[in-house]
Amino acid sequence: MKSRATEFLVCPRCTGQLDLAEATTNGTEIMDGMLTCPPCDARYPIRGGVPRFVQNGRYAESFGYEWSLFKAVQLDAANRTSESEDAFREQTGWTRPDIEGALVLDAGVGAGRYADVVSHWGGEVVGVDLTSAVDSAFENVGRRERVHLVQADLFAMPFRPGTFQVAFSIGVLHHTPDPALAFNKVAQTIRRGGQMAIYVYPAIGLARHSSDVIRRVATRLPLPVMYWMSALAIPLYYPYRLPVLGRVLQTLLPVSPHPNWRWRWLNTFDWYTPKYQFKLTYPEVFRWFKTAGFVDIDVLEIAICMRGVKA
Repeated sequence: MKSRATEFLVCPRCTGQLDLAEATTNGTEIMDGMLTCPPCDARYPIRGGVPRFVQNGRYAESFGYEWSLFKAVQLDAANRTSESEDAFREQTGWTRPDIEGALVLDAGVGAGRYADVVSHWGGEVVGVDLTSAVDSAFENVGRRERVHLVQADLFAMPFRPGTFQVAFSIGVLHHTPDPALAFNKVAQTIRRGGQMAIYVYPAIGLARHSSDVIRRVATRLPLPVMYWMSALAIPLYYPYRLPVLGRVLQTLLPVSPHPNWRWRWLNTFDWYTPKYQFKLTYPEVFRWFKTAGFVDIDVLEIAICMRGVKA
């Protein structure tokens, strides 16, 4: 955590200003310490460079496990591609000028894949995650000058309304117990004239029904078991590429078709292990934006990706 973070972090209980105490630093990073709220006497520890506003990942801890194992797979600098940067551009419709110089909220930072992109584009990014994934994100990007990481619940984030100029949530809201409410909580952090973009799973395709059935069993299995079972996606890539058989197999047992074997393994594990996984429709997501006061709502080509401007 950097001292700059005390300018925008507040108590999630009462929105009171936080005081920093008992700080241990390493360069520009506050590695350990305590944030205290004088109005309500709440205390929030800083551990491993990350302020902690929750004690554990609760319903989303599969992601903490996931990103401890696959922490650098999707990082462009690690895999020497621009795949995450390209995905960010496609899923938000934004380019560097939209991000440069802005204070940006990454709602569901994971291992820091998109925080990496935003920091390279000249934005100051605050990555929030409910789980221990923030530790992987800190290892990947947390020491960069314009990157801040926070372990907190999207339903009780430590920010005042209107804190951010830009906010995005890519592949996260549908993994919460109430995606519409989670959207609203993120939307509240954006100032007037600010931008928001999201990507959520669409309720389309036959394969979603098969995956939902499989998930009833998969989500009850221990995560280490699912980790190794998801590795089956690595060799299945080849029969799944066959013209007719591949389409049948993908409908009955969906796995990631990514050409890189590490990504296949990661994506398949990611599909089958989260406790919550809602599939949504364009009309309901569009209503989220309208109800939250967004205008210039843009429906992007990838399903379901939308963005808007806070009126």
